[in-house]
Amino acid sequence: MTLPQHLVPSLDGVAAGATVTVEGDEAHHAVVVRRLRVGESVLLADGLGRVATGEVARTDKRSFDVTVTAVADHPEPMPRLAVVQALPKGDRGELAVEVLTEIGAARIVPWAATRSVAVWKGERAAKSHAKWAATAREAAKQARRSWHPEVEPLATTTTVAELVAAADLAVVLHEDAEEPLAAIAEPSVGEILLVVGPEGGLTEDEVARFVAAGAVSCRLGSEVLRTSTAGVAAAAALLSRTARWGAGD
Repeated sequence: MTLPQHLVPSLDGVAAGATVTVEGDEAHHAVVVRRLRVGESVLLADGLGRVATGEVARTDKRSFDVTVTAVADHPEPMPRLAVVQALPKGDRGELAVEVLTEIGAARIVPWAATRSVAVWKGERAAKSHAKWAATAREAAKQARRSWHPEVEPLATTTTVAELVAAADLAVVLHEDAEEPLAAIAEPSVGEILLVVGPEGGLTEDEVARFVAAGAVSCRLGSEVLRTSTAGVAAAAALLSRTARWGAGD
């Protein structure tokens, strides 16, 4: 069975034989909720590619020590996957973040689309962003990812257009698009940007702006997926054609 992973702020300079202390909420959940015990083996990750394997040497309610036995540095998976996710209603935003993290998204960008039902403003915006970030963090640990995703600040349509222009390949999911997702060129590029619209769909102006910025408008199939699942379906279809999932060299 894969060892449980715990996130630490940094593993810089850590080598076999070192002791790393895990503190705060991360330690409290591990010791009090998960009942971590001395002698258990765990993984420690900094979210930036470095993972340490070690054995728990000490615990209390707010911290535990790990004696490191091995350290590995993992290259960032390429191509990178960034997903612009229009704000869904209810808790479907956290669902989208969870599955996108599990499948390997490097960046998740919440987007206030024209037809988004949910609205992030003021204190609600801060709380909602914190929920998305916490969901991504926990999903990354569950998936044993060495590189954890970044949840960026709420984006406007103008910001999304700028992200599209900067990407190596940008794909906009649109149910009325003529070109199927499977028809686009093999995505073996530096960064793939995937734009997922809200429950009410993208407006013609949004699609036009993104296409003008360099995006390809594609449809997944004849079915209309929910905004919380469309992104992971498209990401899986794209990643299955890259070296990340065993395709190519």
